[in-house]
Amino acid sequence: MGVSMDELQLAARNHGMPLEALRYDVTPVGLHYLLVHFDVPAAPESWRLEIGGCVDRPVSLSLDDLRALPSTTRIVTMECAGNGRARLDPHVVSQPWLAEAVGTGEWKGVEIAPLLEQAGVRDGSVDVVFAGLDRGIDGGVDQVYERSLPVGDALGGDALLAYELNGEPLPPQHGFPLRLVVPGWYGMTNVKWLERITVVDAPFTGYQQAHAYRFRRSEGDEGVPVTRMQPRALMVPPGVPDFMTRRRFVEPGTIRLEGRAWSGLAPVAAVDVSADGGATWSGADLQHPPDPAAWAGWSFEWEAAEGDHELACRARDAHGNEQPLEPEWNVGGYSNNAVQRVAVTVRR
Repeated sequence: MGVSMDELQLAARNHGMPLEALRYDVTPVGLHYLLVHFDVPAAPESWRLEIGGCVDRPVSLSLDDLRALPSTTRIVTMECAGNGRARLDPHVVSQPWLAEAVGTGEWKGVEIAPLLEQAGVRDGSVDVVFAGLDRGIDGGVDQVYERSLPVGDALGGDALLAYELNGEPLPPQHGFPLRLVVPGWYGMTNVKWLERITVVDAPFTGYQQAHAYRFRRSEGDEGVPVTRMQPRALMVPPGVPDFMTRRRFVEPGTIRLEGRAWSGLAPVAAVDVSADGGATWSGADLQHPPDPAAWAGWSFEWEAAEGDHELACRARDAHGNEQPLEPEWNVGGYSNNAVQRVAVTVRR
């Protein structure tokens, strides 16, 4: 089945990162991938962040209050859980991402753990629910966009309430005035336009948690939650492209291939490159990432002979997780981290 008009409408509202932007350690704001589930809301002038629920001391903070607190800056790679969905067969109807739903930002804000400790999370609490200003209908359910983290991850992790991106106030499309940033987790976790944090004493069962973003092999399957980013390497397409097909054209000789690799499960340990569609592999040179939560650069010297080639790259992390050669189909089209393939013609 082809891509529908509804999916094209989604694709026009959202955008991926051009793969040539992999050359940047930190993605320029306008090139960072963007997914907006509903509409970009306008924050009221009276906006405040409210922290409540199963806490001893509810907290209410203005943006100025948050800016006055000790700040943290992190460089974090963020990827949409649906990245690669459009390459699945059978076709999954949703935002039709290819491989570009990723970006790396320099986020500044306040660590969430001290704020929760200030509020006094009560014993027996289970989840911390993050609610945004954006509202709409998904799966027939009228809702504000909400996601949760287990209390242990919220208190013991490195989640950030960010009010700046790349040294500037958050732009409207990226969550002004405040958004959640959870290093290592897929993008749906990072709630934008944040206005409320609620600690609850039972598992959160909101639509975006209990129904969407679950890895299910069939419609009747309850599935498991989609959480952390699977390992992935991407390549800056070499040479120049054909306008329509994006096939690449390069001249014979030594070609420097380069790209980025990341994993939300463990640090990237290796990147391999293939020039024959995955029949044989060679190790690439791997660089240190600019932040433990950011992608790592890699490079490889390819001796390009005349003819048609299929380049591929794959990442492996320190826990042994490696990209598959072929995608694993699932109902929502999530976590497709099959290797990137780049068609290249070498000619004089």
